[in-house]
Amino acid sequence: MREIEVCVTSLHEAREAYLAGAKRIELCAALCTGGVTPSYGCIKTIREELPKLKINVLIRPRGGDFCYTAEEINVMLLDIEMCKSLGVNGVVIGALTKDGNIDHDTMKRLIAAAKGLRITFHRAFDCCNAPFEALEQIINLGCDRLLTSGQKHCVNEGKEMLRQLVEKAGDRIIIMPGCGVNVNNIAELEAHTKAKEFHST
Repeated sequence: MREIEVCVTSLHEAREAYLAGAKRIELCAALCTGGVTPSYGCIKTIREELPKLKINVLIRPRGGDFCYTAEEINVMLLDIEMCKSLGVNGVVIGALTKDGNIDHDTMKRLIAAAKGLRITFHRAFDCCNAPFEALEQIINLGCDRLLTSGQKHCVNEGKEMLRQLVEKAGDRIIIMPGCGVNVNNIAELEAHTKAKEFHST
């Protein structure tokens, strides 16, 4: 059965998503920059008002690239600690090296800090130089999901890559197409890619 994760930025949006049948959200702020970590108050308010809604929180200290300084990594570790204290379902993370590969050291630190939470590797993947090599690395890191548009501007353009990722991933990780998923294309995407979970706003 198809599962849809809804990207939201506020209590109002979370409430609307829940009333429409969403079981899980990705919570972030500043979507105009690609999304950053939401505030403590936003997470806590949604957690308290909608306790049955699974909340995955984006851990990203700023917009721009996915190469982080030591100070930014420390901020992300503290934000993960905050999320654990608030009892969220999972975190959405990703870090790359300057040459476009997975930053293993940073990812291992973030994943260790998030122990007990579900882990989604976010669309930093779409900036990787070698997507299938990166897929194997993300699987080996122990991530539960990979959010991706198939390394294209939107899922419609990336659907062939998405199909290949789903096929290569098998049951080792969930490939979750996102960026441009809507009521008009989800059935075609599902049929073409064989993905079971989708990410939409």
